Amino acid sequence: MTQSRTNNCGELRIGDAGKKVTLCGWLENDREVGSNLSFIVLRDFYGTTQITADTEEMVNAFKAINKESTIQVEGTVRERSSKNPKLATGDIEVVPEKVTVLGKCTHEALPFEINHSREADESVRLKYRYLDLRNPEVKKNIILRSQVIKALRQSMEDHGFMEITTPILTASSPEGARDYLVPARKHPGEFYALPQAPQQFKQLLMVSGIDRYFQIAPCFRDEDARGDRSPGEFYQLDMEMAFATQEDVFDVMEDVLPPVFEKFGTYDRSTKAPFVRIPYLTALEKYGTDKPDLRIDLTATDATDLMKGLGFGPFDAEDAVVKACVITDFHESRKFIDKGCDDVEVISGAKPYWFRIDENGEIVGGIAKFVKPAADKIKEALDLHENTLVVLSAGKKSQAQKTIGSVIKTFGARLPGHMDKEQYQFLWIVDFPMYEIGEESGELEFCHNPFSMPKGGLETLEKAERGEIDPLTIMADQYDLVVNGVELSSGAVRNHDPEIMVKAFELVRLTERDVQQKFPALYNAFSYGAPPHAGIAPGIDRMVMLLAGEDSIREIIPFPMNKNAADLMMGAPGKVTDAQLKELHIQVTDVTE
Repeated sequence: MTQSRTNNCGELRIGDAGKKVTLCGWLENDREVGSNLSFIVLRDFYGTTQITADTEEMVNAFKAINKESTIQVEGTVRERSSKNPKLATGDIEVVPEKVTVLGKCTHEALPFEINHSREADESVRLKYRYLDLRNPEVKKNIILRSQVIKALRQSMEDHGFMEITTPILTASSPEGARDYLVPARKHPGEFYALPQAPQQFKQLLMVSGIDRYFQIAPCFRDEDARGDRSPGEFYQLDMEMAFATQEDVFDVMEDVLPPVFEKFGTYDRSTKAPFVRIPYLTALEKYGTDKPDLRIDLTATDATDLMKGLGFGPFDAEDAVVKACVITDFHESRKFIDKGCDDVEVISGAKPYWFRIDENGEIVGGIAKFVKPAADKIKEALDLHENTLVVLSAGKKSQAQKTIGSVIKTFGARLPGHMDKEQYQFLWIVDFPMYEIGEESGELEFCHNPFSMPKGGLETLEKAERGEIDPLTIMADQYDLVVNGVELSSGAVRNHDPEIMVKAFELVRLTERDVQQKFPALYNAFSYGAPPHAGIAPGIDRMVMLLAGEDSIREIIPFPMNKNAADLMMGAPGKVTDAQLKELHIQVTDVTE
């Protein structure tokens, strides 16, 4: 142990009775029973130990110390008369002979009770995060994070990958989100950017002859917060393989991730290799999302033709797509249905519709009056029987899919028998479209990652250019890894051929010169003979959030920002001096309205 202590607060046992010890930690609680007896809880990183002061002098010595002060206690271990089986140190106590204050807490009132900090307002927790982290329930998530990263790093090394760190200060590039920009003092008017991901660097490593690269990579994106996304910065298990195909990447991930989830997760069951593979368009049709939770057994059915002509406006609209989710063995109340539909509307932005088959086989409730005239046809087409709920969505295709996806998730999670919750269900989403029609531009745009290799290579792109095939039918060699309805990562076989790369960009109206200007390093490097390569980058933060069973990603980050990307503890972002701005050749304009 360190020079100031002989033991930590989590290791003394009954076999240590009679031993002289020195402990250090925080004074968590002092329960005074009388003038010559008090029970003190001493806490450190490893656990807690009861200190029993049984003289008036020692009772008064502890009484004079504010809670959460850092103290050193010297004393003798003895067996407790009233043991606490819930504590690892519950069989013993330390009788103090001397107490020394190492770090005084000058505040008699704390912002929150340490062991109940998770009940406090989040803004207060973030402002006093160093106190929040003293709570063992909060601290355990940070310990878990460390253990998971260590296990991932070891597994990647065992698979022959070499860890290489890539630059933090780099050039701005169009990668889908806003950059964080850093002014360059020696280059007036010019800026570095913090990397949104090490994407270009890891591909350049493949060109340089590195065979298998990985890193626990920090990434920076100026984007809004969500429950599973932290604003500002996040970390990912970034990896890339030379001379690799999609199958090579899948083999590595299917070998690395399940053991980590089984060892450290809230649930001890995890998908075994090979993971289920679902084409992107199939996922949208069957589950209403490209992030399906396969623990839920509900699926969607296209009911557009079936529901047309019933006289129900939303179904009869010219461009309406109707999706149906059939829920069997349904015995819940109307109130349950209405609450579920209200929640779906909040999540998806569109109202779902419903009807029910009662115990007598009759269509009742919701939009039953529109459905009844075609009851026999609808029952047969959807294979409907007694005690069945049918929830439907309608609207443009993307909205109908989004709404039915919310129906599946909301009702599946709340109904008994439709979700095997206590497991980790991995799956691959594959065969992403290379292109799409942009909602704002109305023109052809890249659907996801422009650096993915199009299936069929140059020949397919040239056919699209000549009008022989629809470019919207071109698939990309791209894949997403999903677990329990959460996207853990995106990856792809990279487009490593300059000729194919230029042709891919030409279809979205960008010239070879545009490619050279936007991605000079990649374009030039590929012209020196690039190997085929592929990779992926599972998010560390989301992974640990899933393993810890937390709903908010901020619970597993040591020092998170709030939803507005503000660090309440450090006061960031903040103003700087005029001298600093002048040195960086920056002038701040008045941003007030």
